[in-house]
Amino acid sequence: MDRLDYISEKIVSLEEAKRRIAMWHMKNDVVCFTNGCFDVLHLGHITYLAKAAALGKRLIVAVNCDASVKSLNKAPNRPINDEHARMMVIAAIGCVDLVVQFSEATPLETINLLLPDVLIKGADYNADETDSSHPKYIVGSDVIRANGGTVATIDFVDGYSTTSILKKGES
Repeated sequence: MDRLDYISEKIVSLEEAKRRIAMWHMKNDVVCFTNGCFDVLHLGHITYLAKAAALGKRLIVAVNCDASVKSLNKAPNRPINDEHARMMVIAAIGCVDLVVQFSEATPLETINLLLPDVLIKGADYNADETDSSHPKYIVGSDVIRANGGTVATIDFVDGYSTTSILKKGES
């Protein structure tokens, strides 16, 4: 298998992800999950994903489809890169084991289906927040905890965000 095939094969359906998670759990692997747009990849993303992967043995990344990104009220030209390109770039990162796509506004349905052991978001969220109406609440955290899992946040790398990078390009 060539390297491009290896990268492409990390992008799987939710059903295939669920099958692989079951296999990993039989080996007692801790499965981590995070999600995002990952529109213009930068140091902040790489650092975040590496730290997320370090919280377990396997890392699954759910990527917003193009329509989902548009629904998040980001800049009108977002996403910059289409969903296939964004998933391929994430799949090319060594610490990422699987990439799935979700089309809803939040990854709740994906989390409910996959039931990872660790749910991870950036530190702009609060892992201890239990009020689902609070803006710092991590979607799916209640599901993960009810299934014996944990919820974690990871600090951002100062000065690195897609929004700030795109603003630099406009100057």
